[in-house]
Amino acid sequence: MKKPPRLIRNTPDEEAAIARGIAADADTFEPTDEQFAQMKRRGGRPKLANPKVAVTVRYDADIVERFKAGGDGWQTRMNNALREWLATHHA
Repeated sequence: MKKPPRLIRNTPDEEAAIARGIAADADTFEPTDEQFAQMKRRGGRPKLANPKVAVTVRYDADIVERFKAGGDGWQTRMNNALREWLATHHA
């Protein structure tokens, strides 16, 4: 069985040389501790006020084919059609 490679750490002199190189590079952004903490807190997309709900529904094939025939955005069109129906009917 092969041994995993051993991690070789930088010496303090090597770390200092790396830090000097970072400080000398005008294109390098070094966040403050506060900025770094803020970056760690946020993640992913912003929360939506009205998020969509994932459901499993079975429709007749011809219904789905008609919506898909309109190209991309068929799920949005189906959602809008249901919304229009709800506006005119009491569910």
